[in-house]
Amino acid sequence: PGEYDLAGTIVGVVGRDSLITGGDISEGDIILALASSGLHTNGYSLARKVLLEDGELDLETVHPDLGRTVGEELLETHRCYAPAVLPLAEEGLIKGMVHITGGGFSGNIPRVVPAHLTPVLDRSAWDVPAVFHLISRMGAVPDDEMYRTFNMGVGLLVFVSPEVAPGAVEKLEQSGETVYHIGEVRERQPDDPKVVLK
Repeated sequence: PGEYDLAGTIVGVVGRDSLITGGDISEGDIILALASSGLHTNGYSLARKVLLEDGELDLETVHPDLGRTVGEELLETHRCYAPAVLPLAEEGLIKGMVHITGGGFSGNIPRVVPAHLTPVLDRSAWDVPAVFHLISRMGAVPDDEMYRTFNMGVGLLVFVSPEVAPGAVEKLEQSGETVYHIGEVRERQPDDPKVVLK
């Protein structure tokens, strides 16, 4: 009583010859990350538990780590990357894309990368927003769970060939995106996890 759940969805159609499946991803390809605006749509159960229940933070109080209220942080709008990536897709520059949603890095990236390859990501290559540091610290949440639950500042990954990477970065930045070169694709080693986060 007194609560409701509001959900939304978007359905799109793409021609079979225009599908970007990740099947063309190969060794040496570059992984670009487009910055997220916050939690986007995932991890709210854990965030609410840590920040509001365990941490007893007030939604209306400006938190010094965030520079705004906890409520404003949790209500930050999910970014739409379509205007930035569609022109690159139409030019055939994108080999694969991964939206970092529920399941985080390990749950989403392997869906796109061929099984004989391993994406290797450098966690120092991008800025992790303050809200994730706050959740990790207040809830004593281990890194592996943070990267499995949240986007950690990365909303979308774009896989491109090394030769087109500089131009792709330039075009994405011209579209207003914050872009990080966060990794590369290598041949899978016997002891590799599905995603290497170093």
